[in-house]
Order: sequence, then C-alpha cells, then structure tokens
Amino acid sequence: MSLVPEEIEQLIEELTLEEKIQLVHGEADPEGLATGYLSGVERLGIPELRLADGPLGVRARGHPATLFPASIALAATFDPNLGRKQGVAMGREAKARKQDALLGPGVNLIRVPHCGRNFEYYSEDPVLTAAFAHSMVTGIQSEDVIATPKHYVANNQETNRASVDVDVSERALRECYLPGFKAAVDAGAGSVMTAYNSVNGSFMSENRSLVTDVLKSEWGFDGYVVSDWFGTVSTVGSANGGLDLEMPGITREEMWEVFGLELDVDEEGTVFDETEDMSAGMPDMSNTKWFAEPLAEAVRTGEVPEERVDDMVTRILRQMDRIGLFEGDRGEGNSTENDHRSVSESIAARGTVLLENDGVLPLADGVDIAVVGPGVREITTGGGSSEMDALYEVSTAEGIEDRANGDVLVERGLPKVEQVSFFGRDEDDTDQRPDPRLEDAVEAAATAEVAVVVVQDAATEARDRENLRLPGRQDQLVEEVAAVNENTVVVVQSSGPVELPWRSEVAAVLESWYPGQSDGDALAAVLFGDVDASGRLPVTFANERDYPTSTEETFPGAGGEVHYTEDLFVGYKHFDVSDVEPTYPFGHGLSYAEFSYHSVEAVDERQVRVTIENTADREGREVVQAYVSSESVGEDRPVRELAGFVPVDVQAGEIVTVDIDLEDLAFAQYDDSEGWTDLEGPFTVEIARSAGDTRLEVTL
Repeated sequence: MSLVPEEIEQLIEELTLEEKIQLVHGEADPEGLATGYLSGVERLGIPELRLADGPLGVRARGHPATLFPASIALAATFDPNLGRKQGVAMGREAKARKQDALLGPGVNLIRVPHCGRNFEYYSEDPVLTAAFAHSMVTGIQSEDVIATPKHYVANNQETNRASVDVDVSERALRECYLPGFKAAVDAGAGSVMTAYNSVNGSFMSENRSLVTDVLKSEWGFDGYVVSDWFGTVSTVGSANGGLDLEMPGITREEMWEVFGLELDVDEEGTVFDETEDMSAGMPDMSNTKWFAEPLAEAVRTGEVPEERVDDMVTRILRQMDRIGLFEGDRGEGNSTENDHRSVSESIAARGTVLLENDGVLPLADGVDIAVVGPGVREITTGGGSSEMDALYEVSTAEGIEDRANGDVLVERGLPKVEQVSFFGRDEDDTDQRPDPRLEDAVEAAATAEVAVVVVQDAATEARDRENLRLPGRQDQLVEEVAAVNENTVVVVQSSGPVELPWRSEVAAVLESWYPGQSDGDALAAVLFGDVDASGRLPVTFANERDYPTSTEETFPGAGGEVHYTEDLFVGYKHFDVSDVEPTYPFGHGLSYAEFSYHSVEAVDERQVRVTIENTADREGREVVQAYVSSESVGEDRPVRELAGFVPVDVQAGEIVTVDIDLEDLAFAQYDDSEGWTDLEGPFTVEIARSAGDTRLEVTL
C-alpha cells in the first residue's frame, strides 16, 4: 500500500538518528547493478532505492538496454512527443532492470560549443530545452520511475567543472539557464541533481539561494535534491543549503569495484586509471561520506537542525512511495524492447538534419555506393555517464548495405577516431584490415556512383573539445573523395557544432549527431528517402572564433572564474546582433519536399494559426517555427526569441493549417528588484523555417 503523509511522519518519528543518516547517503549496491544505492531500513520496512545512469539509456551493469540517440539528436526532431515516448521506454526498461531512479535527463543549456557533454543536452534555446525536459520527465515518471534532471545549474562546460565559479546575472539564470529545470519540475520530476560548479560564489551542493529558495520554495519542488557523484563539498553548508542526498557515499575504490573496474596503484598508493588525462574535469573523489557520521555529529552539536534531516528523509521517502516501492513487488516493467528499438530508430531518423543538398539526395534505388570513414563499422557515442551496453547495434555501413539494392563498397580510409570510455565500453575493431589506407577509400569512391563519407568527432564527460575541427585527417578524407566523385555525401556524427571547411565542395551534408543503436538503419532510411529529412538544428553552427565564448574570460575562465558576459545573448541571439553570418542558423534544416507558407493570423495573444502547402510530389515533414520580437525592448534584449514550434507531416499537394502556442518566456523579462515583469507590445511574431529564414509576420 502507498503511504499517506501521516504514515511518513510516523516513520520519521520511529527512525533513530543513525537510521535517518543511513537514508541520506549512498552505499555500495550489493548486486553491483546501480550507479547509486540506498539500503533502506529493514526494521521499519523501508525498502532499497537504486539509481541508474540514464542520459541516453539505462546503464545497469551486466544488463544491456536500448541505446537511444544523443539528446541533441532528440531535440533536432523538434518533436517533444518523441521525447515522451523515449521517456516511457526508458522508464519501462529501468523497472525491468530493477532500477528505481534514472539520473537524467540532462537539461543544461548548450552555451559553449566545445563542451564535451553537449550531446547529452538539448539546445542553446531555453524554450526548446524546456519542451524536451518536460516531455522526457513526463514519460519517465509515468512508468513509476524517478526522473532526475541535471545538472542544476550553469554546468555548461567540463573544463574545471568541479571547481570553476560561474559569474552570471540573475536575469540570465532566470531567462536562459533555469527554464529547463523549471519545466522538469512542473512535469513532476521526483529528484534534481546539483552541478559540481559554484554559481556566484557558492557551490551548487550548498547553494541555498538556488536550491532552497528558488527550487524548493519558489517552484514548490517536493522531491529530493541529490549531489552529483563526489560533488558534495561540505556537511553543514550542504545540509543547511538544501542538499538532501549525498552520492555515491562510498569511496572511489568501492565505486570502481561496483562497476567491475580495476584500479592501477603505484608504490605510494596513488591511483591511476583511464580518466587521468581528464583531471581538469574530474571531481575530487575524496569528497565522500559528508552525510554519514559528520552529519550525525553536526545534528548532535546543533549546527544542522534535526528537522532539516527529517525533511531530507521525508523527501526521499515521499518519492519512494510515489513510485510504489512500499507496495512490495513493483513488477518487472513492460520492457518491450522491440517497440523501443523502433522509437530509437525513429528519433535517429527524424533528428538527422539535411544541411546541404544539390539534388543527389534522396538516393535512387540500385545506385552503387562507396561508404567510407573511420567509424563506419561501429556506432558512434560519447564517453562518460551515458556509456552503456546496447541491446542491438547496426553500424552505418551495415544499415546501408542492408537497404541498398546496388553494390556497396566499404573502406575506412583512416584509423578509428579515439573515443574515451569511463566504464570499459567495448571498442573492438571489426574491420578485417587493421591498418586502413586513405588511398583505398579514395579509390573506392572513384569507382562508385555516390560516395558516402561518414566523419565524426570525439566527445566525453570531463573533457571539452580542444577545437571545433574534425579530429585526425577526416577533412582531408572528405576533400580527396570529393575531388574524385561529384556525388559526395558527407554524414557528420558529432556531439554538437563542428566546422565544415569543405561544405561547398560536396553534393550534400547530413548531420546525424550520435544516432544510438539504430545508427545504420536510421541513416539509410534518410539517405534513400524512406523518411523525409526533417531534422532542424537545435544549435547554431559557426566558426569557433565567432561564438560569444571565444575569449578566455568566457571559456574556460581565468583565475577560477568564468564570466557569462554575453548575458542573454546565447547562440542565435548572439549572431542576431553580431556582424557575423553563422554557417548554419539555429532551426536550419532542408527537406526533400518543398513548402509554401500562405498565411498567418493571430488566434489570441498566445496563439497563432499558420497555413502551409507541400508543393512537392512527395510527402514531407515541416517544422514551423515562431519567433517573437518587439521594437519596445532595449538593446539588452535579444532581437528575436523562439516562442513556439510545430512539426507537421504534409502529403504531396496538401494544404494544412497548424496552431502554434506561444510560450510566456518570450513575452516577459526578469528584473532583479521586481521579479518577472511583462514586456510591452506590440509584438511581431515571425513565422520561419529557421532563425535566419522568416517567411511570414503577424502583429500581436
């Protein structure tokens, strides 16, 4: 049976102080499955709680699960309904693997294009981020699994992430960096994970202003706040600041043992492992057990009121009760992995963005193809907490080989791009020739009707990318293939923006991000036009020197501080006021169909109605975007802000009308003294295909 509040209060009264302390810090999972574990209190029937990494799928040791596309790929669909479906699937798979909480989704804004973890996040825009944060959390929680949006807040880089202090205005926090978390809380998230970094002088694990005052009091969040792993920095400060649960609560050695990893120890006892080259992005792993005996002692001395510990435990028990842990057997979860495979493939295909196309795509049936690139025989994914064993894998080459009716030649051309693995991800090379040669790839391309060149970056938690160029000699590979085959199609599998110096020399460019386990099947479906190329960029692509974070002060910071001097002007909002044209604007994406925008009208002050027509002879999928601007705002406001969007399937020759709801965020601003205030109109609503391609306007 589920518990009523009075029964939870009764449990709190019956718990000893030592038992309460036992419930607010992690221990080692005796089954070796979970990323984080609470043992419960058997005496009072309080059950165990298991927490699993879950940005892109459920990572439970020894139990493969569906590996979904990167979160940035999901956002590129501009279809939050797919986010809800993914959340449902992940919730079901978590229950089937006896996991109670998922450590995700990642809802940090993409501020720095170099950030090694951008693939786990959604967008540079707060409205788009909030839409997917809400849909994903709704899906996870609908399956009686606790969603844990992270990393609260302003964790926008990996370099020095555990020590850097973020100097950011309250206005930018409210309008840019907090909306995604607010949307997750509104969707019912049962937990929120704090970031490693500090904000305006206070580490997030003890930041009372943002954790207690904003998250819990202002937003009414009734779940528990958990630290990032080894991210608790104090006992009294963290407890009184609002942190409820310390993770992992065990030593580094104990944690590595849980994951079945071996530590190398030198003669002096210093531990080395494969993450040592990322030390600037790693937390201090001696930060552990702050909420064990030190917390009990702080309660005895009065530094931490026992009522605060009671609140910690209450919040945790409340969520355990909400997902049915006190009812005993929660069931196995409806883990229909075949259905989830379909969801994963659909997200990967819908999230693929057609950046350039001179008519070579979609490919004709029966065409002879050369598939080249260093990673065409494996799936591409990022390193860190998102690493997991996939249930099923289709490489790029395999998917194209299975779909094509013509001849397919496969050549790597270059050695594999080095990927970083925290947890021993299998990196076996399936190529029969261990030493690929660029000239072999070029020769294969020269003999084929179409050359598909697949290039990739390498991104991981705890390390930012050094630059936005493709690693190794991949640019050279593209250029040499393009020189011998005029029908060269480049597929970019990246964690975020990359520079594409050869884009004018090739016939087509597709951005497919990290596509997950159905990589090859999804890509083949787009290449051959089985589905329309309908993805849109959730981030702006530009030369790295042109982003607002191109100075040391703004990234990675100096003297232990990083300054968000761009304030509200993140991503496309920066390029709107700069003299630089981006390579590809936010929201950009071509289609195999052609769309004509006929009319727009205001339905009311928060909704517009748009009529479009598919003028092509094939079905297509359009993403209708609405941006709001106002002449009454000053230069400290963005020129335009995304306010709403609708993806819509349109048959050949069909005329459709769609209604777009406009988010309040585009019509308000935060003032340090007055709080949220409404902006003055009139407002212009721009109906667009991207932030750089307006088709219609209407005045509100």
